[in-house]
Amino acid sequence: MALAAGRKAQITRSTLIVMASFAAAKGISLLQTVLIARSFGISTEYDAFVAANRLPEVIFNLIAGGAITFAFIPVFTGLLAKDETSTAWKTASHVANTIFALTAVISLLAFLLAPWLVSQVISPGFSPETQSLTIEIMRTLLLSTLIFSISGLVMGILQSFNRFLLPALAPILYDVGILIGVIFLMPTMGIYGLAWGAVLGAAMHLLIQVPGLLKVKARWWPELGWKDPNFRQVVVLFIPRAADLALVSVSAIILTNLLSRLGEGATSAFDWGWRLMQIPETLIGTAMGIVIFPTLAALSSLGDVEGKRSAMAGSLRFILVATIPSAVLLIAAGRPMLSLLEGGAFDASATNLVYSTLIFFSAGIVVHSLLEVVARSFYADKDTLTPLIVAVGGAVINIAAAVAFSGLLTGNASPENVGALALANTLGIGFEVVALALILRKRWHGIHENALIRTTIRTLIASIAMGAAVMGVNFLFSALGFAERGTLWTIIQLAINFIVAAVVFIGAAYLIKLDEVKIFLSRSVQYLRSLFRRSEAQTAT
Repeated sequence: MALAAGRKAQITRSTLIVMASFAAAKGISLLQTVLIARSFGISTEYDAFVAANRLPEVIFNLIAGGAITFAFIPVFTGLLAKDETSTAWKTASHVANTIFALTAVISLLAFLLAPWLVSQVISPGFSPETQSLTIEIMRTLLLSTLIFSISGLVMGILQSFNRFLLPALAPILYDVGILIGVIFLMPTMGIYGLAWGAVLGAAMHLLIQVPGLLKVKARWWPELGWKDPNFRQVVVLFIPRAADLALVSVSAIILTNLLSRLGEGATSAFDWGWRLMQIPETLIGTAMGIVIFPTLAALSSLGDVEGKRSAMAGSLRFILVATIPSAVLLIAAGRPMLSLLEGGAFDASATNLVYSTLIFFSAGIVVHSLLEVVARSFYADKDTLTPLIVAVGGAVINIAAAVAFSGLLTGNASPENVGALALANTLGIGFEVVALALILRKRWHGIHENALIRTTIRTLIASIAMGAAVMGVNFLFSALGFAERGTLWTIIQLAINFIVAAVVFIGAAYLIKLDEVKIFLSRSVQYLRSLFRRSEAQTAT
């Protein structure tokens, strides 16, 4: 059976909560970006920080992050559904203890081998001085990886109970920690202050979720429990997912290697483009993926194929309606946005590098967001192998295209090629989305593909109209001499961009009967009204 109206409303409410929390986190992150850009711009120091973060990021993703969460939630949720609460908490303890021990061992090895890893694997193209800086920053960031090994699993536990607020607030606290590092530590410690801010943020990321553990009456056993059959099931699901993320991480390291050979500023420019792309991708794709995953897992356990089709297709339509205009807006308003963020820290050449990267990453907003839901549809069915096999193809496309586009094979390597490497990433992820969607269509005997195609076409029409309107506004600003006249005028220009974009897109959506926009706005208004009434009732009492 299809999703009930009550379940759809609950998904909308949960999505709004997660999106609002992520929006707050991204707001803080944008402030960080402004301050970091104005402190370091596109420089060797920031190149070193970006490169130093690669390996800790890999360790987190493979061991303590997405891999274990996707393997753990279906098993843990299944035990809770069977009222085997004590067994569920024992399994959670076994997973947590093992993950922390494994992360500690690997982090220690990375700490000791950091000089070789940086000079030979991660950034061989850096100067010896920049490599030395990269090593020291990496060793500091490894501390945050240890903390995240526990905090990431706690997120999975709370989401299994359909408690999304504290896990959604955790990234905000992480960004607050980094912001503290930027404001209070960077003036005296330089780029090291940013690294220690990340460690502080990781600690806050964990602590904010502790009340949630107390609320669900969490229990802990001090044992590894490797003979636990439920633990072993988690491991079986974990291995393919870890291998999948390993491909992503290896691709990132190879990419960093290539970027280090393109010249100074290429690594930083790529990172700025990635950061800006991640803002709408996190708000839309990650938020929807987090909320829909427990629902997909529950429907899968019940054998409700039509329910899964409805849930996944509805989520994909929402993502298309939100990400396509975001991608168009990022292109149309990209230059004034960059001007506001960098505040004069970039020269014309640096701005062109970042903007070219941003253009090719804009399509990445759509495919990365779609992958959040499409991949989770397989994990809900306890299939982590198929996404791994498809990811191999995506990684091959990404790496091959990056090598070809970099110019290294023809001797034409230069920082100007950095945008093409962003395109390589988008192509690889796009292949994964299409391949996985086709497999699901065959397995589930359809994924409401006609509705998805209609939504895509109508959203493109509304988005093109919106993009033309925004570009018209920016043309007028330039023609009248108001563009690039300082921060205040840039803020005014962007505010008008966003207002015009919203009005034109929503207006066009109503004209061409893009029903997803109407439904989401209606449910959002209903939810906000319910919050207001609840607040009035509490005030009255």
